[in-house]
Amino acid sequence: MNLSIASNDFLKVFKHLDTHDISNTGSKVNLFLCPINANKFDYNRIIEELVEPVADFAISRKVKRSYSNKPMKLSKVAREKFVEYKKNTGELGEFLLYCFLEGHLNAPKIFSKLEMKTSTSMYVNGSDGVHFLKVSEKNYQLVFGESKTIKVLGTAMYDAFKSIYQFINEVNDKGATKSGINFEKRMISDNLDHEIWSEEEKEFLTKLIYPTSEEDFDVDDAFGIFVGFQISPSDEERMLSNSEYRKKIEAIVKDQLLKELKHIEDLTNRFELYGYSFYIYALPFTELDKAREEIMKGITI
Repeated sequence: MNLSIASNDFLKVFKHLDTHDISNTGSKVNLFLCPINANKFDYNRIIEELVEPVADFAISRKVKRSYSNKPMKLSKVAREKFVEYKKNTGELGEFLLYCFLEGHLNAPKIFSKLEMKTSTSMYVNGSDGVHFLKVSEKNYQLVFGESKTIKVLGTAMYDAFKSIYQFINEVNDKGATKSGINFEKRMISDNLDHEIWSEEEKEFLTKLIYPTSEEDFDVDDAFGIFVGFQISPSDEERMLSNSEYRKKIEAIVKDQLLKELKHIEDLTNRFELYGYSFYIYALPFTELDKAREEIMKGITI
């Protein structure tokens, strides 16, 4: 089964700084850095690279095929899926999570919530998307997406793990019942015809969603997490030479992430998320709110 993303060239614009293994579950934290130009994060370069995957993320393979000879119309349809960029604070994280799960983890998209939207003002609850990952010949994972773009890295991590806990246990902040992972699986199963799967692929995906003892492979639930956070270089740091500034920023974000590793283990214990694999992607921004609006405006208008 092929990836939905046409190219992972967008990865070249981000610098991969670190990968950290978490516990013995296969969980990993990957730290990436935005491109830097003249001691500023170069969001224009990010926009240029992210324009291409927009359609891959926002609409299904089936719809993309129907516009195969109408690239401009396809682009318009895809961009119309996004909520007004000034009002929404979550869609950039959802989009970047999709890009990293497909482009870096090589986990094909099964379903994106953005595909369900029928108007630009419509919000869709639940996980940010669902992918699957082949871990080994006899082991697969359903990877549910969760993204947070919050200025403080620790707060973003906490909110992500709390959301995952509520999603798994199907409860809200007050402990009341709400739809969660089981509803999500039913929705995926009911909407398999939304894509252009072959009959063999549909059968395989059905087995991934609802495995039985008759299958010759195991399936586990897992989670992909994107956390966008803010760093605020001082005036003194911004007056460094270009090479020294890059070194300084890399050291700052690496140090922040190292301090967060113990927090991730604590959150796993606090929310009793034992047995799940987490594929975490961390990306710092300067002036997070402004950057989020600038990037979303650039890729949707």
